[in-house]
Amino acid sequence: MTWVTGADGSPYGVTNLPYGVFRTDGGQPRIGVRIGSWVFDLAAAEAAELVLAAGALCRPTLNEFMALGRPQWTAVRQRIIELLTDPAHRAAVEPMLVPLDDVELLLPIEVADYVDFYSSEHHASNVGQIFRPGQPPLLPNWKHLPIGYHGRAGTVVVSGTPVVRPTGQRASAEGPVTGPSVRLDIEAEVGFVVGVPSALGDRVSVDDFADHVFGVVLVNDWSARDIQAWEYQPLGPFLGKSFATSVSAWVTPLDALSDAFVPAPDQDPPVAGYLHAVPHLGLDLRLAVEWNGEQVSEPPFATMYWTPAQQLAHLTVNGASLRTGDLYASGTVSGPDRSQVGSFLELTWGGAEPVKVGEESRTFLADGDTVTITATAPGPDGTTIALGQVTGTIRPAR
Repeated sequence: MTWVTGADGSPYGVTNLPYGVFRTDGGQPRIGVRIGSWVFDLAAAEAAELVLAAGALCRPTLNEFMALGRPQWTAVRQRIIELLTDPAHRAAVEPMLVPLDDVELLLPIEVADYVDFYSSEHHASNVGQIFRPGQPPLLPNWKHLPIGYHGRAGTVVVSGTPVVRPTGQRASAEGPVTGPSVRLDIEAEVGFVVGVPSALGDRVSVDDFADHVFGVVLVNDWSARDIQAWEYQPLGPFLGKSFATSVSAWVTPLDALSDAFVPAPDQDPPVAGYLHAVPHLGLDLRLAVEWNGEQVSEPPFATMYWTPAQQLAHLTVNGASLRTGDLYASGTVSGPDRSQVGSFLELTWGGAEPVKVGEESRTFLADGDTVTITATAPGPDGTTIALGQVTGTIRPAR
């Protein structure tokens, strides 16, 4: 129970408390947590010594706080819960609550590196059938390691930022042409934000996932499928992906998701030793994709073949270092049914099977389209936790 008006029963109650960065009236960025329809100003709370985090909550991004590590994350979370549930603190804290409608939400982290994985067997099989008809849908390496690629940290943007239609090369019957993408797509994903870094040359074990990862964001890794199809062989994604990656403004801490960890799908053949985890756990996150306000898909994250812990272990098995603010994403989340896919490439089967969006027959994104991805997770005692949504609207190519 919380004394904060309207927060009890909210999917943003005291069992959630996601972190974000906000400002009001064009002022300086400030760190806060969401409670119901309010933002608790943690910069003000630390300045008043209600919360102690070595000054890290008075910074313009979460990076310095995330670098403090799990013991400090846990201590601060427990203190925030105490402040928001004990009526004795109401008089001191209430002036630090800012209505959500009065704030501008900013990118919560300074992104260091960005890596995107390809961890849904259903998605990978669908794409294999669409891009490589007549061939095995999964390549021989797929069930032996989490496939991934490095993206552009500089084009990671906060939810609500308009997405400009990318221009690039694509194939045509007459040869390659240059122009705006005509097969612009989404990828509904889940991202993991690294707090504690690792040294160059060190490997991070699957067992150390929670010591390094601070929290979770929703991701839309926008994709230009025509540019991608022309460029991706032999080196993989490049300009078809690097123009924009949208993330939610709220970072849900791992501590809020303790009731959402569930057994992950069985893996056959057996994985390499550094990828073997006991217990082998994924997250029961239920995503929903809206296209111009109409829900078109419900991707289930619990079906992902490769887990976040395995992705982190693979990311560092060669000694690559982690940095505070690193973001790695799951890859498109898709389930076994067409109603559970996380891309319009799959929803329309490569554009061959248009779907109705409102009164229009559609395949890929048109200028002016808006896509919103939301997700929920089970919380304690049968409650539901919401992850921060990620939304974006397509603007014409420049």
